[in-house]
Amino acid sequence: MLIAGNWKMFKGPAEAGEFCRALRDVDLPSVVDVVVCPPYVSLAASVQALAGTEIGVFAQNCHWEDQGAFTGEVSAPMLQELGVYGTLIGHSERRQLFGETDATVARRVHACLEAGLHVIACVGETDEERDKGATHAVLRRQVAAFEPDENLVIAYEPVWAIGTGKTATPQMAQEAHETIKELIDVPMLYGGSVKPDNAAELMAQPAIDGALVGGASLEIDSFAAICRAAIPS
Repeated sequence: MLIAGNWKMFKGPAEAGEFCRALRDVDLPSVVDVVVCPPYVSLAASVQALAGTEIGVFAQNCHWEDQGAFTGEVSAPMLQELGVYGTLIGHSERRQLFGETDATVARRVHACLEAGLHVIACVGETDEERDKGATHAVLRRQVAAFEPDENLVIAYEPVWAIGTGKTATPQMAQEAHETIKELIDVPMLYGGSVKPDNAAELMAQPAIDGALVGGASLEIDSFAAICRAAIPS
């Protein structure tokens, strides 16, 4: 099981360092892999605070070029120089708010894997697409951009459940994960309003290999509770 905490645009370097030092003292289950995904400005502080632990630090995005005239972007070699272990790619907020497409997500994923970073690639349908019965078609289209890789994980995050308090039922999540696993054999995370009170039931589904956690990863107690809920039964 893998639990990844996406902090989005929260926690500057001082707060990130404080959180990570507190996370070091939490008794996290050894059978669960844990990563945190701070904003760019907090990556170095997080790497330093978690040095010597098994907790990984991921970025929230990464460009496909190593360097160049790409204002506001960060490359895989830059992340690796900081000691960053991997990165999210294609989060729904990147797709919905910043114009990411299946094509640009694919370029980012390929470049990061080639550079040796671990990648959590995000896919998921909007509320409108689900209402039209297009969920599985959307997932097939998005997943077609990827190829199996030992460092690739896919996160299914229904866009309608991101930050809304809505959550896919365990059966809905299971069905979506089954669709994706028919197309590509890599570990699968569920993301979309994962909380301590629904984490265990979601992760008990056979096709779900962990969780991509948003708001509930910002507090130590709730994040730790979700990590403990991932212990295989």
